[in-house]
Amino acid sequence: MKVEKLTVAQALVRFLSAQYTERDGRRERLVQGLLGIFGHGQVAGLGVALAERPDLLRYYRVQNEQAAVHTAIAFAKHKRRRATLAVTSSIGPGATNLLTGAAAATVNRLPVLLLPSDYFANRIPDPVLQQLEHPTLHDASVNDAFRPLSRFFTRISRPEQLLDALPQAMRVLSDPAETGAVVISLPEDVQAEAHDWPAEFFAPRLWRIRRPPPEPAVLGRAADLFKRARRPLIVAGGGVRYSEAEDVLARFAEDFGVPVVETQAGKGALPTDHPWNAGPVGANGGLAANRLAREADLVLAVGTRLGDFVTASKTAFQNPGVRFIGINVAPFDAAKLGGLMLLADAREGLAALEEALARAGYPGTEPAYREEVARLKAEWDAEVERLTAPGEGPLTQARAIGVANRVFGEEAVVISAAGSLPGDLLKLWRTRNPLGYHLEYGYSTMGYELAAGLGVALADPGTEVLVLVGDGSYLMMNSEIVTAVAEGLSFTVLLIENQGFQSIHGLQRSVGSPSFGNERRYRNPETGLLDGPVVSVDFAAHAASMGARTWRAKTVAELEAALAEARRARGVRVVVAEVDPEARVPDYEGWWDVPVPEVTSLPEVARARKAYEEAKARQRAPFPHVEEA
Repeated sequence: MKVEKLTVAQALVRFLSAQYTERDGRRERLVQGLLGIFGHGQVAGLGVALAERPDLLRYYRVQNEQAAVHTAIAFAKHKRRRATLAVTSSIGPGATNLLTGAAAATVNRLPVLLLPSDYFANRIPDPVLQQLEHPTLHDASVNDAFRPLSRFFTRISRPEQLLDALPQAMRVLSDPAETGAVVISLPEDVQAEAHDWPAEFFAPRLWRIRRPPPEPAVLGRAADLFKRARRPLIVAGGGVRYSEAEDVLARFAEDFGVPVVETQAGKGALPTDHPWNAGPVGANGGLAANRLAREADLVLAVGTRLGDFVTASKTAFQNPGVRFIGINVAPFDAAKLGGLMLLADAREGLAALEEALARAGYPGTEPAYREEVARLKAEWDAEVERLTAPGEGPLTQARAIGVANRVFGEEAVVISAAGSLPGDLLKLWRTRNPLGYHLEYGYSTMGYELAAGLGVALADPGTEVLVLVGDGSYLMMNSEIVTAVAEGLSFTVLLIENQGFQSIHGLQRSVGSPSFGNERRYRNPETGLLDGPVVSVDFAAHAASMGARTWRAKTVAELEAALAEARRARGVRVVVAEVDPEARVPDYEGWWDVPVPEVTSLPEVARARKAYEEAKARQRAPFPHVEEA
């Protein structure tokens, strides 16, 4: 057997460079680059391996390890999970900085490969710098914290373990049901150890991304449920987009007259102006979708995790006879809400169900239901237009979204994450691009936005990217502007300045609490509280200091001019828009379960508790689908 003598780090780089995915005849490199910050844990191992062969795996020097994982997540999302980036860190704080990103990747079912360094496997120099010591768990490492956050975890304590670990890691990265954070913990001494590797280990390997079809028997039961339904509804999740099922979804809705409602991950699966797109559903949903959900007697959940924002904390679906069908590659998700598990790829499952209904002569929904859908959609579209129209008065977040949408059009990729922006964007942003709406809301990670802009720009350098970020999230993580500038990448950032954490501030006041700790204010020497004047931050100057071009806007006209000029420029462009923090987009019959104190000295909280109990009474766990004998 032909062998090659390489270190573990060299073998890892060689192996990763030869891995490919294939779906529908399209082939791509599975791991298309590596991001990281070098430390003593891997600079002499993985660092040397990359420096020796930079042609095998492009290296990106980032500023923050957590941001690096967000960049990889965004890259994988834009690639529809066909490719990803790897992230390396040194031991200790570098590794633990990856934890938030690992959780976000796993929650969002997105593939990332994490390569944190670890303490010496030989244990001779213990304790090394940055090593965690435990008095009774002698082999404990901070990297053990990755175990519950990842879909696959292994520690390479001997070189030959890599022979099995790497193929297993690639299997999980490329599997649509199993994917998430994949963690290979690399002790710093093992990285530098040499081994005789079989040459065939480095041969190019193809990982086919499977498209499982549904079981015929379950498909028949799903078709029977559809034929009996009078008010069916489709909930489109991220699985529709990752499966590239948009055309089949549109055809299904059109052929049978079934409205489609959107989740954060599924928005864009149908163009916003599609006649059967009824808009967003749930806690952040719109009137049309929420009213249709309330009365639906059959819900076809396609590629969605059915999180609490989608189900409005299990208050969205009020029909006592409602039944659920889950089209999903993952049984864990397909079975939610007691649904009939139609285990299948989203595109294959929808196409098979469409064919089964056509064979059975299913005529689709009745005219009255179709007319109701059209009326509700028209009313909702008019409300969106009202909120985003330029209008008179101060610049609001809704108007800022409307201006950005008009300037950048419906084909650009808009990126955002935590705060009030996700809810407002879900309701108000209009898109025709299946990849044009990019939100991280599964884990609601503040600081994701700018790193994600970097990730999408790396995944598709020719696409137009608009990052929307609040001032609170910007202050948490803005350093990847430097990385984007260094890489010569171009995207626009619309920074909404509203004096702090206004999303949670609004939630705080909605439960009766006085304002406390959420706005960016000086400590008041008279009260001892953070209720003094607003702390002024020159965000434009800050972004400019990192190499971005910047603009400021306080009115609709100024914002429109600034965004138009920024769009024509190159590089990283940051437009700072000062908005009225009190002008909020209303809720539209959605609800989110945030418990209010049962005992309080504050009358406002007591009133909020009463309202909370009334809303909670509408919660219902849907009955599971019962198969007929």
